[in-house]
Amino acid sequence: MKTKRVRLGVNLDHIAFIKKSRDTLYPSLADAVKVTEDAGADLITIHLREDRRHMQDADAFEVRECAKVLNFEMAHTPEMVDFALKLKPDFCCIVPEKREEKTTEGGLNLKDLNALDLDLFRTNIGRLREAGIKTSLFIDPDKESVKLSKELGAELIELHTGDYANKFNSIDEFDALGDLSMASSYANDLNLLVNAGHGLNAENLAQICEIPYIQELNIGHSIISQAIFTGLNDAIEKIISIINNCD
Repeated sequence: MKTKRVRLGVNLDHIAFIKKSRDTLYPSLADAVKVTEDAGADLITIHLREDRRHMQDADAFEVRECAKVLNFEMAHTPEMVDFALKLKPDFCCIVPEKREEKTTEGGLNLKDLNALDLDLFRTNIGRLREAGIKTSLFIDPDKESVKLSKELGAELIELHTGDYANKFNSIDEFDALGDLSMASSYANDLNLLVNAGHGLNAENLAQICEIPYIQELNIGHSIISQAIFTGLNDAIEKIISIINNCD
């Protein structure tokens, strides 16, 4: 059950995308980190994609220099594991990545990996742990994925909430919530910490906050979208207010 406030991680990728779109020095990611932390966010999340479509290598190091707590999302590739070991974030979240997708479309497909691929996951999670980096696996809310995450040595999981977000305000919404609640409880039974994220916004957030054992939410697109109209500080404070009122 919930015993403390759900933490908020704010993903700054879309600020990096604005910067990348014109190859300018602005908007400043260092300034974005400061505003985000001052507004009450618990950590900063960034995703350095293989195609560098938004966050760049230099951007990642700039964020690392000023972020108090950094969560680094990355594909499971040799390049990204080596980069993470240089960046030294507090957390890594390994996510699936496809060049053609607009955004991450689902969780890691651990169930279909062969023994060699699973061993590679286990080895790289161990390398990150030895460097003092806690590793999370971004997975769909099903028991087998949760169980495999534990077996591979992950200390945390992040449940993909995209299916729930897509079904919000439909007849299937409660089934999606049930899947998330089941996976969260099962992960807690296995002594895994539980995070969640993807597609969350001010309208669909409250129900997720009520799920037992979820300790952290990572939200980016909806916060940056709202910031266009109200500013980054107010957009973050609105989300934190929703989280706090779920207690």
